[in-house]
Amino acid sequence: MTFILLIEQVLNGLQFGVMLFLMAAGLTLVFGVMGLINLAHGSLYMVGAFAAAAVAGATGSFLLALAAALAAAAAAGALMELLVIRRLYNRDHLDQVLATFALILIFSEGTRWLFGSFPLYLDIPDALSGPVTLPGGIAYPAYRLAIIAIGLVIAAGLFWLIARTRLGIRIRAGESDREMIAALGVDISKLYTIVFALGAALAGLAGALVGAIQSVQVGMGEPVLILAFVVIVIGGIGSIKGALIGAILVGLTDTLGGIALPAVLRLVTDNATATSTGAALSSMLIYILMAGVLIWRPQGLFGAQA
Repeated sequence: MTFILLIEQVLNGLQFGVMLFLMAAGLTLVFGVMGLINLAHGSLYMVGAFAAAAVAGATGSFLLALAAALAAAAAAGALMELLVIRRLYNRDHLDQVLATFALILIFSEGTRWLFGSFPLYLDIPDALSGPVTLPGGIAYPAYRLAIIAIGLVIAAGLFWLIARTRLGIRIRAGESDREMIAALGVDISKLYTIVFALGAALAGLAGALVGAIQSVQVGMGEPVLILAFVVIVIGGIGSIKGALIGAILVGLTDTLGGIALPAVLRLVTDNATATSTGAALSSMLIYILMAGVLIWRPQGLFGAQA
């Protein structure tokens, strides 16, 4: 493995991790504050991607596409919370799983009815379409660097929101004792809607950003949702810092493992076997990482002690 290839894979891992953070941050807020298992969070990722692709195709503006993704996902999340999720807070987790799984089917079929079964494509903006030469002569796509920068800026904004604002105080209080803050006069229903819409908007933004480097299609959110659950288990439920660290760990493990394992296996076997076996084992690495973290810290890296 050359040094340039290693740096490129580290940057790919950071980009993948940042995208997972945008998904996992909203998911961990919803689960931490509301105690709700939302399997339909991946559908909001898909809504953002389709909204961005549709608006970009109609206007040619990538910025308008991102704004549309945020607005569409936030609106879909708020409507979901008002019409369905609000009735599930006092139900057990099995009811929540079944109801949100039904929402996945509704979103998937509704999206297929509106946009058809064929994938859509979202073009990378011209200003970010070329490579950037990094120190050491490494040429890396400018758009992927932009995704990393956007994710880190949003992470900083979320840390500020949770730690320094009145809304953040209410979110943290709602996570600790929702009955007490309701007794103190906080409209807990309105707070839940805001938190759910915020998490939905982050998922929609992730879908829009990734939609420019892969096709936008029905069902694209479910594989990412599985990885987002892995991230919040590793980082600790309810922790934004844990979501960020966990997402970066998962991203780096996935990308670096994909090139390190085949390289190691080539030392003891032929190229064809090393490639196929290494690909199979590398896909398991993130789950091995999750298992190792849970053995060491069952509550996750930054989760609160039970």
